[in-house]
Amino acid sequence: MTPLVKICGLSSPEAIHAAADAGASHVGLVHFAPSPRHLDLNRVAALRRQVPDGVKTVVLVVDPDGLMLANLVSAAMPDIIQFHGSEPAQALALARTRFGCEVWKALPVKNRASLEESAIYDGIADRLLFDAPPPPDSVLPGGNGEAFGWDILPGYSHRSPWGLAGGLTPDNVAEAIRATGAPLVDVSSGVERAPGIKDVDKIAAFCKAARLA
Repeated sequence: MTPLVKICGLSSPEAIHAAADAGASHVGLVHFAPSPRHLDLNRVAALRRQVPDGVKTVVLVVDPDGLMLANLVSAAMPDIIQFHGSEPAQALALARTRFGCEVWKALPVKNRASLEESAIYDGIADRLLFDAPPPPDSVLPGGNGEAFGWDILPGYSHRSPWGLAGGLTPDNVAEAIRATGAPLVDVSSGVERAPGIKDVDKIAAFCKAARLA
């Protein structure tokens, strides 16, 4: 089965349309002030309106409070809220019930035990994203261009839909899919020409490589 592709951290209509034209199934908009990919609520809403039918919009947040989520959903009506901080399972369950959209949880993977710990989100998160742990000095929980050891994943019995993130590029995504069997791959910095600025040619190359893996 061809894996789904999420292009995250988009900040312009051109990048959104490049992702859609290349066959991405999901586009990601970041609402987290420390990130170079951060969009304020007005910008999130404006770009959400640029997303073509058939492509799902994911809005990434980090440890949000209820008011932030309410404002975000009201402004942008995302298909999916991606939690990328230290949010407990009950926070995802509450958001899912309150807002009626999918909720995803990104989790840093250090070892096989990290995968086992993800079980607390089973039946609550609609998808788990396994990502590399951030460097010790990073203020960003993801989007750092770091990969983790993919050899942790083969043979693991996934109980929830999942995806692979962290350090993916057009050059290694096919290898990553073959090594892990990932049903979804998620990229941000790996298709940029500068922090927060996407390269439409790299987006196209990433999607093509994932499709042909």
